[in-house]
Amino acid sequence: MKLAIHGLVRRFVDPGGGRPPVTVLDGLELVTGDIGSLVLVGPSGGGKSTLLRILAGLDVPAAGSVAFDGVPLPHDEAALRAYRRTVGTVFQAYNLFPHLTALENLLLPLVHVHGLAEAAARERVREPLERFGLAAHAHKRPAELSGGQKQRIAILRALVVQPRRLFLDEPTSALDPEMTAEVLEMIGELRAAGTQFVLVTHEMGFARHVADEIAFIADGTVLAHASAADFLDRCTTPRVRSFLRTTLPT
Repeated sequence: MKLAIHGLVRRFVDPGGGRPPVTVLDGLELVTGDIGSLVLVGPSGGGKSTLLRILAGLDVPAAGSVAFDGVPLPHDEAALRAYRRTVGTVFQAYNLFPHLTALENLLLPLVHVHGLAEAAARERVREPLERFGLAAHAHKRPAELSGGQKQRIAILRALVVQPRRLFLDEPTSALDPEMTAEVLEMIGELRAAGTQFVLVTHEMGFARHVADEIAFIADGTVLAHASAADFLDRCTTPRVRSFLRTTLPT
């Protein structure tokens, strides 16, 4: 995928008018090479999640343009709905339906959004459930699953619709180290299999292994952007070096 972002602006307005608008993305510019994975890092509140939501078609900027592989991202709702059907998005809060089993959570978008017959949908999810060690948990509801299992089911739900690319927003932020390792292993396998993705994460050691390029987002702009090796080992931007000293494993 080749991503080109120019002049991206996103503001949030207080509906009551009591506070001035907050600019979250401030003329952001980012142009990647032809890559399989982009990792977004930076301080909390810097604009990473807002940028990811725009890339996933879940939010619309006030100004600027986004294009994947030379195709501009639409701004009107009808076209955005069509675009969202071609990508998968995973949030840190899982967003699984609590009254449905893991299997039913996987089948729901296939049957009701993408129009597959239930038999075909069940056949599509069977192999990935087995491959990622989740088949034994397919008939459990989310409350019966560990955090790592819930997040892996959430990733599978995005994956089984056969998306053009995945967008993942801090998928391990609410997990303990053991559960984090489960999810990171799964993402690593997807990367090795050629799945394209844009990932927001604070797991810098993992970013080293899965990122083709890394962008540092702070104050609504890109302060640094490079290949993973150049970013992690040779970036001289003081704010980035300070960030890496506190986040890279020793």
